[in-house]
Formats: sequence, C-alpha cells, structure tokens
Amino acid sequence: MQPPSPATTEPRPSRRRFLKTTAAAAVLGELSIGRVAHAAGSDIIKIGMVGCGGRCTGAADNAMTADPGVRLVAMTDLFADRAQAKRKMLKQQKPEQVQVADDHCFSGIDGYKHVIEAADVVLIACAARFHPYYAKAVIDGGKHVFVEKPHGIDPRGIKMLTAACQLAKQKNLGVLSGLQSRFHAGIRQTIQRVLDGQIGQIVSIEENFIRPPYGNTTRPAGLRELEVQYANQYRFSWLCGDDVPQSLVHNLDRATWALNEAPPVRCHGLGGRSSSQRLLGDVFDHHSVVYQYANGVRIYAFCRTTLGCYNENSSIILGTKGKAYPISGRIEGDNPWKCTDKIESPYVVEHREFLKSIRAGTPLNCGDYMARSTLVGIMGQLSCYSGKEVTWDAVSKSDFYFPPKVEDCTWDMDPPTHPDAEGVYPVAAMPGMTKIL
Repeated sequence: MQPPSPATTEPRPSRRRFLKTTAAAAVLGELSIGRVAHAAGSDIIKIGMVGCGGRCTGAADNAMTADPGVRLVAMTDLFADRAQAKRKMLKQQKPEQVQVADDHCFSGIDGYKHVIEAADVVLIACAARFHPYYAKAVIDGGKHVFVEKPHGIDPRGIKMLTAACQLAKQKNLGVLSGLQSRFHAGIRQTIQRVLDGQIGQIVSIEENFIRPPYGNTTRPAGLRELEVQYANQYRFSWLCGDDVPQSLVHNLDRATWALNEAPPVRCHGLGGRSSSQRLLGDVFDHHSVVYQYANGVRIYAFCRTTLGCYNENSSIILGTKGKAYPISGRIEGDNPWKCTDKIESPYVVEHREFLKSIRAGTPLNCGDYMARSTLVGIMGQLSCYSGKEVTWDAVSKSDFYFPPKVEDCTWDMDPPTHPDAEGVYPVAAMPGMTKIL
C-alpha cells in the first residue's frame, strides 16, 4: 500500500544541496572512485534525492544549477504524492536535467535503497534522525553523499556518522555537509580575518537564531498518528532533535570555525515551551545555551521559534581589538573592513566545489567539522532538556539516543509520543527531571 500524501503545509524550503559521482566503483577495486564515476566515460553525474521536502528539492536544484552535467534520476519520500509533486516541479524548472522515470520515483521507508542503487551522488535531506543511518548506507554502497544539517540528533547518531565519514575517506568517496556557511565567500573571508587576528583575541561570541516556527503548526486531518508525525518532522523531537541542533547549528558551526575548531569544555542551557502557544508537536520553543572553552571564551547562544516575536539571525564575534559580523561580512574596531565581493549563493557554490572535486578524483570530505559542529549543538540541546551541565567529554563518550533506534523505525510502528484528548502532546522533556546522560 502506497503511503498517502500528507495533508499539511511543508516545512520552509531550506538550505543546501549536493551532488556527486560514482558508478562501477565496487568492481574497480583499487582505482579511484572519483575518477571512474562517470558512466561510459561521459561527463554525466547522476544524482538521487532521499526526501522530497523543501530542503532536498532545493539541494537538487542547486546541484543541477552548479553543474550542467548533473542529471536527477531517482527520488524517494515517505509519501508518494510528495515525491510525484516535486518531480513535476523540478521537471518544469530543469526539463533537460530531470530524468526521473516513473519506476524511479519511490516512496515508503525503504525507498532510499533504490535511490542509492540508481545514483552516483545521493542527496539526503529528510527527518534528521535518519541522516546518519542513510549516509552510512550510501557510503557502504560506494556512492558520494550530501547530508543536510543537522547530521544527527543524538550522540549515537554522530558516532554512526563519524564512522561513515572515515569509511568514505578510505574509499575515496565525497561527503558534503549542508552547513553552507563554509561556502559563503563573505563569511569565509571574515572568519579567516578573525583567525588571522584582525579583531585581536576572541573574548566572547553571541549567536542568535530567533524566528517563527518551521512547518505546519496545526494538526492536519486525515492522517494516522504516525503519518502526522512523519509528515511534520520539525514539530517532533524524536525526528528533528529540536531547535539547537536543527537551526542554531549554523551559528555554532561558524563559532566553532572562528575558534579554530576547538570544542567547548562544558555548557549549561535552559529552555522550554511557552504555555500560551499550544502548537502541533512536542518541541521546545525557546533555548539559551552558554558554552565554556578552555581558554576562557564563552559562546552565548539563543534560539526561539515563537510566533509574533522579534526575530534575528546573527553571529557577533567580540575581540580585544574589534567585532566581527560574519553573516554581513564586516569588521568594526581598530582594523575595520567590509567585504565588497559579489556573493554567489553558497548553496550553489558548495555543490560546484563538491562536484568539481569528484571529477578531479579528490572528493571533498566535510566529515570532521560536520560531526563536531553538530555534536556541539546536541550537547546544548541535551543540557536544555535535562537542566544539567553537560561536558564535551561526557557527550563524546555517550551512546545516548532518542528512541526508537533508527533501524527499528517502520511505517506501522507505534510512535514514541501521543497527544491527549485535546490534541496536546507532552513536552519533549522536563528540565530538572528528565535524565539523559
């Protein structure tokens, strides 16, 4: 039985996308996969989509924009109608590059397996709990992979992702992260100037990602409970990991980059759900996390997903000689500077650089920073949920996961949370009472 189409508003089309090439790699043994990826010596790179929401659809479009040799050949989503609709939309946008036959438009829990078989590069952007598991399957299958953020929602997932990225290095396969700030020309230049000392020594960093909620905020009609949750991943913590790893991870990635990739020593956070807004799902709607570093630097990080409030997306790096604003590409203080370059979309740039590296036989592997930055986010989320201080050492060693295990998820399972008679879900955690690590 085909899964029905979700009667819901899709999550906001989001960021990132990626492509890559590989083909007869498994049969070619010691030959570089990056150099033999093109079928019959052609310049065609076949991509496939795992997830047909806004994020993966945007990634596919970005990949085809970045490289005219890219062909979209396979798609899958839990919901059949969603996959069909996005195939039609992309075909209208890129008629020559979208070549998804009817028998390559998949649906259901196992559709990702068929996409891996059909594609050279697999784009993964679905419910974040599945990202590490699917990335591992792609690498095991000898294919290149783009993985949307967050790259996991718990320590167990990050361990799975890290192992997959290490295997990719051994196989000479590419791994691209959806943390697109790393491919933004203005942010790159600003962070490099910070690393070069243009604002002196970093004293502290303020990070803000405060915005309205993603996705549908009211309960859709006509779906079973599990379908409601699968179709509205941003509203359920067991699928999305909540908002620190889901959204604030971009800010934490920029901060970690500016701190020369050093992880925090510990953090403490607070968060919860406003009683005045009874929205679909069980996620928190506000978080604050303070990260402490061995050199005394602190990151003050804030995210909020509340309707009708002030919004801001910013990174502010404070140093002894000035302030840096990576998103706007400027520095104030003793050595002021402003980026004047024309900025190309980092969503396109990341795919171009990735595909170019694959064609050269030296595929990019973003595994180190994508795992580290995501774990920084998870660390903060677990502190907000538990109300306890969390150390880097503890979260790095932990095997904690949000149940059920990803490999145990099915189309017919009982979901881990249920609403009450009024349609209200229990909040994901109760700080001070919820035990995690």
